[in-house]
Amino acid sequence: MRRRGIYLLIFILALLGLSLWSILPVHTNLLGEHGLKLGLDLKGGSYLVYQADLSELGPDENPSEVMKGIKKAIERRIGRLGLSQPIVQAQKQGGEHSIAIQLPGATESEVTEVKKKMVALITFKEQDEEGNWVPAKGTANGEELTLTSRYFEENTEVRLDQLNTPLVVFHWDETGRELSEQITSRLIDKQLAIYLGNKPLLGKDGHPIAPVVRGIIRENGQIEGLSLDDAQELCDLLNAGRIPVPLGTWEGEGESRVFKPNVPFYERSVDPTLGADSIKKSMLAIEIGVALLLLFMILYYRLPGFIACLSLGIYGVILLAIFDLFDITLNLPGVAGFILSLGMAVDANILIFERAKEELRAGRTLAAAAGAGFNRAWTAIRDSNITTFIACAVLLWFGTKLGAFMVSGFAITLFIGVALSMFTAIVITRTLLRLIMGSGVVTDLAAYGVKK
Repeated sequence: MRRRGIYLLIFILALLGLSLWSILPVHTNLLGEHGLKLGLDLKGGSYLVYQADLSELGPDENPSEVMKGIKKAIERRIGRLGLSQPIVQAQKQGGEHSIAIQLPGATESEVTEVKKKMVALITFKEQDEEGNWVPAKGTANGEELTLTSRYFEENTEVRLDQLNTPLVVFHWDETGRELSEQITSRLIDKQLAIYLGNKPLLGKDGHPIAPVVRGIIRENGQIEGLSLDDAQELCDLLNAGRIPVPLGTWEGEGESRVFKPNVPFYERSVDPTLGADSIKKSMLAIEIGVALLLLFMILYYRLPGFIACLSLGIYGVILLAIFDLFDITLNLPGVAGFILSLGMAVDANILIFERAKEELRAGRTLAAAAGAGFNRAWTAIRDSNITTFIACAVLLWFGTKLGAFMVSGFAITLFIGVALSMFTAIVITRTLLRLIMGSGVVTDLAAYGVKK
């Protein structure tokens, strides 16, 4: 048994060393640029929500799968802008599918860039009888569909013609070829305008790009009139991922309900100074809470209390390493979840110590009291933590479904913290308590909080 305890102690020390190495490398800071991933309320930035127009989805297309594809495409597009630690979530609220984008630490100009391009969908438009630009539509698979970049294959490229004029060359997929053939057939010698979102795409001369159709376009097409930089940027944007449906906001009810593309359904900004202030206050709260906690444990439980303090220190280091390793976003409710899980970890230790004290009062040896203390406390620790896991799962489900990322952040950190607290109680506290109490080095019962 003693040999097993030594092996467990070596394992604990190795785990502690790896965790410290993970969160405190020489070249970085735990809460700095390369440290833990901080949410909007701690780092500042913007939060954008766009609703999706799914009115043209086919009967065989699953809205949830489409939204997952949009999420991945937007993540790739934002990645090309070089923004740090963006968070993109597909969610459903009140029957409407939407995309939520968190941009921690983003400046106003970076947010504007995201709003302008990250949700952009190229739409081709024609003029109606009154001269207004309306979406160019055709029929495919028995449905009336709008011709958009949804039907581009992801092999768009920039070419230079004989006059070194840049051209954005794109290729249609099967549905796009069918729509393009129909639309360009009826628009010979007429203009076909190109819109990016709800605004016309402008050429290098500052005028909208609306070329005259000279022939039927089937397999591929091209966009000309852009500068080389704009052409390359548009090409990169399209190849980063297709967004198959317009993103924006729905307004009105019933028949008067209209969709406004590229207009955020919800937008919120958090000043970086507020985020810094939140970090400062959170750290102060953690320091005061932990100091009072350690003081109480040592004064009341004596030597076991000191063991609990060691266990909690190891617990905190491993928990931060998990946050860093799995790239978990830490927001203000997440900090609250962390503090709460710390309290629950102490609760498990208290249950073990109180059971051990009862055994010592009953006259059992130190080694026997250590083992019996854990065995008798285990069922209470297990049952209380299972109920917490269930509550975390419910909070996470509601937070994800309702788009309440702060609720989700609290649930995730609390779940991880409680799971780790069980590991701390089962392995770390139990091992240290058995090694010290079983060694017989300290035999005075007063050192274990038991009055003679």
